Amino acid sequence: MNRRRWLEAWMRAVVAVVVASLTMAVAPTGTASGAALAGTAGGATLAWRACPGVDDTRLRCATVDVPLDHARPAGPRIDIMISRLAATDPALRRGVLVTTGGGPGGAGVPEPLNLAAVVDPAVLARYDIVGFDMRFVERSTPITCGQPEEEPGGYWVRTATYQSLEDTAVEAREYARACARHAGWALPFATTAQAARDMDAIRAVLGERKLSFLGGSYAAMLGVAYGTLFPHRADRFVLDSPVDLDLAWRPYELERLPAFEDNYAAFTGYLADNDATFGLGGTPTEVAETLSGAFAEAALDPIVAGDHAWTAGELGSLTVIATYFEQFWPVVATDLAAILAHAPPPIPLDPRPAPLPGTPGVPADNHTAVNMAFRCGDDAWPRDLATYRRDLNRLGTRHPVFGPSIANVNPCAFWPVSRDNTPPLAGNRAPAALVVAALRDASVPPANSIATARAITGSRLVTVDKQTHVPLLSGQANACLTGTVTAYLVHGQLPRRDTAC
Repeated sequence: MNRRRWLEAWMRAVVAVVVASLTMAVAPTGTASGAALAGTAGGATLAWRACPGVDDTRLRCATVDVPLDHARPAGPRIDIMISRLAATDPALRRGVLVTTGGGPGGAGVPEPLNLAAVVDPAVLARYDIVGFDMRFVERSTPITCGQPEEEPGGYWVRTATYQSLEDTAVEAREYARACARHAGWALPFATTAQAARDMDAIRAVLGERKLSFLGGSYAAMLGVAYGTLFPHRADRFVLDSPVDLDLAWRPYELERLPAFEDNYAAFTGYLADNDATFGLGGTPTEVAETLSGAFAEAALDPIVAGDHAWTAGELGSLTVIATYFEQFWPVVATDLAAILAHAPPPIPLDPRPAPLPGTPGVPADNHTAVNMAFRCGDDAWPRDLATYRRDLNRLGTRHPVFGPSIANVNPCAFWPVSRDNTPPLAGNRAPAALVVAALRDASVPPANSIATARAITGSRLVTVDKQTHVPLLSGQANACLTGTVTAYLVHGQLPRRDTAC
């Protein structure tokens, strides 16, 4: 994959994968058979073939069938598609390095190619990079909630600024009912713990005694869950910006509000400093007023720019990219300036996630359906509207840009499955991991990574002082960070102490 195509793929990933579970609209005031398996465990018995939607012939795919419910291994089964980028030097091969997409809801089958663009060639020489679409995502028995399209960013959210709590509750309840109608068979089993057990089934069918792992954001949280459930199967784990498993999901979302506000303020400062280029205001206050007015306008009547009418949610999804990734400030700023001038954005970013062209059978709302299924299914959310009203009153004032969205009610309050399914981080007995974080990450603030590193005995935390998310996977690692990851994956060497790169 050349640099241009990698950049295009990464930009899609920013919008449709990494941001999928973490995007907030800005609110300034059935089963499958598994027939592809060819026999017993071991990589040679899998029916490897071209990967749907991927034109790089180095990447090969196969299907693994796993129990719908791992507590009932003799019950119904579903298909999980895995991909493999073979180690470049078989003589040095150590094993498999597993990865998947963020979200939840992002595809993982293409991820080995993206990972190959950011890690040292010495890592590629020693590992088969194995990706997989998590259960119910795209190529892995996909589900739908029956909606005609994805939500912006692949995340269901409504803003209290533009809609009453009661009206939002009606809309959220109907969405939950639609998910139960269309995917009720899957919802009890859409949990991070079940997906971690899928990972172990993949390990077994590949014939590996242990697996190594490199994942970012939600995928890093999935890696933590795997280490908690299968500590004796965990080899070398690199966790790039993991969500604190003990806080998923609502406590984590509420606790990141200050970081959201700080990073948004930094972006409006950048726009003000470059008013001659973007024309959105000469001070941060003026910029904030310009954007607030645009979002309010779009909430009433989408802003037509070229052949697309931008809703408030879509503008919010675009703005959140800048809130997460300082490296994309010029891109987002250029597009916002054009949209607000009713002109087509010069650097098109699809505000709604979509599978790669040529990926068959993906429902129109698959990424959003999976995102909500896992976030609602992992843990019990408050069921009482009074809780959301209290949070909105408290946090909406303190954090006026994002509080009215993040603190608001969503379909999880009405989800048909409501219990704690998340393995506790405090119970993790996995071998020491390498945990990576950016100090100014709004998507997963560094407190999450700190908690994860402390909970997994012997782990080391490596930080970079940047406003970005998943610094390794987003291509923002410096030589210090890249070298630390390489030394660990290649030689098993963790830093002697936590390191600031």
